[in-house]
Amino acid sequence: MSEALSTQRAQEGVAQSVDHGSLGRPSLLQSVQPVLGLIAEKAGEGRANRQVTDEVVAAIKSTGMMRAFLPAQWGGLEATPQEFFEAAIAIAERDMSTAWITGIIAVHAYQLAIMNEDALRDVYQDDPDTCVSSSYNPVGGKVALANGGLMLSGRWGWSSGSHHCTWALLGGIVPGEGYRTFLVPRSDYRIEDTWFVMGLQGTGSNDIVIDEPVFVPDYRTHKRLDGFNCVHGQKNPVYGIPWAQIFARIVSTPAIGAVRAAVNVFAENAATSSTDPTKLQGDPDITQRVAQSLNDADEVEAILYRNFDRLVAAVRAGEEIPMADRVRYRYQAGAVIDRMITAVDRLFHVGGGRTVFEGAALQNIWHDIHIARAHVANNPVPFGRNWGGMVLGAENTDEFV
Repeated sequence: MSEALSTQRAQEGVAQSVDHGSLGRPSLLQSVQPVLGLIAEKAGEGRANRQVTDEVVAAIKSTGMMRAFLPAQWGGLEATPQEFFEAAIAIAERDMSTAWITGIIAVHAYQLAIMNEDALRDVYQDDPDTCVSSSYNPVGGKVALANGGLMLSGRWGWSSGSHHCTWALLGGIVPGEGYRTFLVPRSDYRIEDTWFVMGLQGTGSNDIVIDEPVFVPDYRTHKRLDGFNCVHGQKNPVYGIPWAQIFARIVSTPAIGAVRAAVNVFAENAATSSTDPTKLQGDPDITQRVAQSLNDADEVEAILYRNFDRLVAAVRAGEEIPMADRVRYRYQAGAVIDRMITAVDRLFHVGGGRTVFEGAALQNIWHDIHIARAHVANNPVPFGRNWGGMVLGAENTDEFV
């Protein structure tokens, strides 16, 4: 059943948001189809080793996903967010961890595209599939002013996919100025194995450590306010979409695919039940739970595409995106995980005795989606307060929208 549903979705595509026929190349969704089986096959190995396998990452690179947001002059595809997320959801149906690190790594090309061109050159001049990890929380970082740049040291947690990367983007507070992101090569930091967790094990979200201060030139830094103000030097107007709008969806969208995977697992378990499986087909509580969970996934996916359809249309028309829309879209991205948790919980509660054993597929998805809620971008409360406040006449209070 899982493959049948996925094949149907691949054929349908997202007609309003991704015109596959106008791309002049296979869409990302079409490109990932041949590697989806491998992703599913290796998901357990990635979970056990707390790293998505090198083989899977190489396969993902071959599809173009890692350079989806990279400018064309550096070998990128300049894909729209809609095209990227359509493929990311298909990956998440096989393994949420693989979808998570694919998005995290790929989106950094977008941030680099809105930074100084020399930063792009440093990272991508030899290989458009170069992988960059990140940790934006500045709490453990130490920044000091230096001639032509800054000195950076400290510890940063939760750097997803860092094992596969040769650069890192790290958050820090510049004295007397505020927040910046710092681009650092692999030779300047070490990775400490700290990722012993109950879900999303395959993301390998380990710590980045810089023991002694390293020099970071100014051109390898990115001011948060530049991201907020949509500063960029690219010809393609799509890079005028606020950076925060792209990133926020990177860490919430894999949950949509995870819910669809949960429904598939639930249906497969029902079909092989030790009792009469037809009883579940006639149980109104069970059938309603399945329908509600699938509908929840469809609704949040529809909002995802609607919002990016509007964002892309606005920047292509040279129009400023209203702040009220940016704040609303930011809340809607942050609210995805809570809805998807409810959708998975709804199935898990009636999943039966086989779901209680370690390694059970539905239990793995349950763990993954609950761990995703721990990401600060997936807490909708502050974003809801901001949006509600604006509706009532207050000013925006968030620079990451």
